[in-house]
Amino acid sequence: MTLTQLRYLVAIADAGLNITLAAERVHATQPGLSKLLKQLEDELGFQLFHRKGRSLDSITHAGSHVLERARAILAEATNIRSIAANLRNESRGSLRIATTHTQARFALPSAVAALSRQYPQVSVHLQPSADAEVMGLLEGGHVDLAIVSTAGAAPPATGIALPAYRWNRVVLAPQQHPLANLGRPPTLDELAAQPLISYDSSLKATSSLSRAFHAVNLHPQIAMTASDADLIKTYVRAGLGIGILAEMALLPSDNADLRALPADHLFPPCTTWIVLRRESVLREYALEFIGLFAPHLERRAVSRLLASTGTSATHWPAIPHWRERVAFVTADVD
Repeated sequence: MTLTQLRYLVAIADAGLNITLAAERVHATQPGLSKLLKQLEDELGFQLFHRKGRSLDSITHAGSHVLERARAILAEATNIRSIAANLRNESRGSLRIATTHTQARFALPSAVAALSRQYPQVSVHLQPSADAEVMGLLEGGHVDLAIVSTAGAAPPATGIALPAYRWNRVVLAPQQHPLANLGRPPTLDELAAQPLISYDSSLKATSSLSRAFHAVNLHPQIAMTASDADLIKTYVRAGLGIGILAEMALLPSDNADLRALPADHLFPPCTTWIVLRRESVLREYALEFIGLFAPHLERRAVSRLLASTGTSATHWPAIPHWRERVAFVTADVD
C-alpha cells in the first residue's frame, strides 16, 4: 500500500466515481489509475467499489471505512511535509483557498498581493465556488483554508472558524429609478414590490435575506440570481431589477450609473470567516496570509488554537467592520 494508491482512491471518490475525471485531477492516465486501484483491492482482499460493467457504481461498506482512513493518512502526510518545510524555513510552496466569487473578487486582492510581495515564490490558487461547495473543498482536503460568510452564527463546527470582518448588504438601483430618488433608505415593503436580483443563496429558505422578508409576511420577487456580484450589477444596469448584494462589491466606478442605498436596517449583518481544518499544520506563509487578511487575528493566538485542535477558548478582539477594515488593512500593508 502506498500514499499514491490512497491519493488515487480519494480522487476517485471526490470525482463522483468518474475515473476519467479523477485521473485528470491527479495528472495520471486512466489505465494507470485503474491498475493501482486493482492492486490496492488485491492487497486488501476485498472490493472498495461496487461495479456495473466497467464503471464504478458505488463505494462498498468496507471501502467507506478505508476511504475515511485514507483521508486521515493523507492529511497527516501533508502535515508532516508542512512541519519539515517550516523547520527548513522554506519560503516556497502553494496556498490553496476556497471562497466565494465576491470574496475572491473584492476582499482578497490586497491580502494576496501583500503575500506575493513577502513570499514571491509562493503561488496562490483561488477556487471561487458557490457557498454550498466551499466547505466541502476544505473538508475534502482540496484546499488549505476556506473563506465563507454567515449571518449570525459561525460556520458548522467541522473546522476552526476565525472571524475576519463584519459586513452588511446594500440595495443597488439605477440612478433614475424611483427608489434611488426617495431621499431615504427603502423599506422592505418597497423592495418586495420590485423584481430583485441577488445571490444564488437568496433562494434558500434558510437565507437571512428571505427570512427578513418572511418575518414581516412579505414575499420577495426574486427575478434573477447569480453567484458573481459583477453579474448582479450588470443585470441591474440592464433594467432587470433592483440588486441586493454585499457592500464589499461596490466600486467607486459604480457611482457613475448606479445608486447604492443603505440596507443595514433591513437585513442582519454578516460575518466573513477564515476556516481551517482541525489538526492541520499550516505553512508559515499561510499564517502570514491570515494576518494580512485579518490583522486583528494575532498570529500566536492562531497557532495556539491550531495546536489545541481548535478546542481551546479564544477571545478575539472586536471583529472589525468592512468599512473599518479597508483603512486598517491598507495601513498595515503600507
